[in-house]
Amino acid sequence: MVNPAPRVERMPAIQPAARRVTILGSTGSIGRNTVDLIARDPERFQVEALTGHRNVQLLAEQARQLRARLAVIADPELLQTLREALAGSGIEAAAGTNSVTEAAQRPADWVMAAIVGAAGLKPTLAAVRRGATVALANKECLVCAGDVMIAEVRAHNASMVPVDSEHSAIFQVFEFDRPETVERVILTASGGPFRSWPREKMAKATPEQAIAHPNWSMGAKISVDSASMMNKGLETIEAFHLFPIAKEQIEVVVHPQSVVHSMVSYADGSVLAQMGTPDMRTPIAYALAWPKRMKAPVERLDLIKVGTLTFEMPDETHFPALRLAREALAAGGSAPAMLNAANEVAVAAFLDRKIGFLEIAAVVEDTLAARPATSVANLDDVAHADAAGRRAAEDAVARRAAKRLKQ
Repeated sequence: MVNPAPRVERMPAIQPAARRVTILGSTGSIGRNTVDLIARDPERFQVEALTGHRNVQLLAEQARQLRARLAVIADPELLQTLREALAGSGIEAAAGTNSVTEAAQRPADWVMAAIVGAAGLKPTLAAVRRGATVALANKECLVCAGDVMIAEVRAHNASMVPVDSEHSAIFQVFEFDRPETVERVILTASGGPFRSWPREKMAKATPEQAIAHPNWSMGAKISVDSASMMNKGLETIEAFHLFPIAKEQIEVVVHPQSVVHSMVSYADGSVLAQMGTPDMRTPIAYALAWPKRMKAPVERLDLIKVGTLTFEMPDETHFPALRLAREALAAGGSAPAMLNAANEVAVAAFLDRKIGFLEIAAVVEDTLAARPATSVANLDDVAHADAAGRRAAEDAVARRAAKRLKQ
């Protein structure tokens, strides 16, 4: 059965009045790039709230720069430090996870959901329930709670615009008015740093090698996901929830140049692609100005300079994370949440040198085998699935780490 689409119809054109925005996770990579874009066109935007995890000084600098009304730090112990950093600015300061959710409830037209991990679920849901336009950069919202989140988007007449470069690319060329004409959506993958490595060499890969992405500048966890291709598995799950397509209509191709960010294939044989240089400010700018476009300070694509674009099928034996993600999507219920939780535990263990690179997927597979999927109806169910997945993954890591010590 084809999955119905979230609300994506085009909004009225942006009026001359400034668009009121909130950035959840302004001190992270996506948040910093969003701040950069807003700061370049300050008359076009009015910043309602900014939230950060622990980087108080950066949060305060951003709040002063953008003249935000509210700044929230997630760690409650840092409230006084934040107040001192904002002294004399007139900017309201708050702290704690409840305050982060309250920031999402404030009257912003547009909300960037860029908090990393499960901590982003409740604030994002709060923005959705206001009927806001949510620029989604948090994978867990759809990987772990896709059915719940999309049901809320429909119920509250909200809009969701994807920020991941792959989903943004599909969003830009997908004919939502005629989804029956779509044959396939094609997610592109760089292949990461280990694309051409034999598995024997991958088994000995170090964290430093895994995070050395050839094209994109990303954090350690996301870079490792790219190296294992788990990122493309997670994006497959997200695509199923974002677009009115069946699971079988989603494909992944390896495209080492990272110029074609994704494609949509149509019944008449047309394949529409969105292309650009690998810079996250492009999809962020698209989401920030949607349904219009705005200038972004990114390097322009020079196809002559690029010269050659190549594509190849991913090897799911070489990169089993893709297979595991598809199996979790097919199982449904709690399986995607457990997949995500297990992967986070396994990647952290790899970065701590407790397990080898190839054992990341093995830990995820052990976890899914140990915990049969259950139904998910709300965020509490998602939290239980996440916790169960983490416990099972931690047990699997401990067994493998102990075995490595004996060798």
